[in-house]
Amino acid sequence: MAASRSPGSRRGLLRAADPLARVAARVLRWEGARRARIELALLGPAAMRRLNRRATGRRGLTDVIAFTLPQPDGVILGDVYICPAAARAFVMGGQADPKGPPDGRGRTLKDSLTVAGGHSSDRLTARPPDRLREELVRLAVHGTLHVLGYDHPDGPGRTRSAMWRRQERYVRRLMGRRP
Repeated sequence: MAASRSPGSRRGLLRAADPLARVAARVLRWEGARRARIELALLGPAAMRRLNRRATGRRGLTDVIAFTLPQPDGVILGDVYICPAAARAFVMGGQADPKGPPDGRGRTLKDSLTVAGGHSSDRLTARPPDRLREELVRLAVHGTLHVLGYDHPDGPGRTRSAMWRRQERYVRRLMGRRP
């Protein structure tokens, strides 16, 4: 089991990725994923838009993208890409990508993440740095769970899915709140 930051990222982003790598490592441990390795990378908005377009065919900014490459020997390798600018825009209540609907479904980033994040009113009452930290933790947990094979439906059912409930339980635990 391992979680690490991506080599080659900018120095400031590496420092920010360290705590998120620890988040991923804890989720791997809690999931009993001893043979999993996850690399985390923090991307700026332009890089995340390009990756989203190449990986999903969707135009615009997204908050997290995860890739899994299971190995023949049972080891799971995964890459999780997080866009802190998208997270920041969400917690501040704005649209991160004025160029168009980031999720390819005609919604703004805020609409997309409100569906994705659940409990948005709880995050809106916290101080901005705390809300941003919580959202980044949520994205690291979300990407890690996707690498491990969890999935959720698109649309309104996503926040009621088993993956979402698990994600939010881990976020509460990581943020020091009771389940």
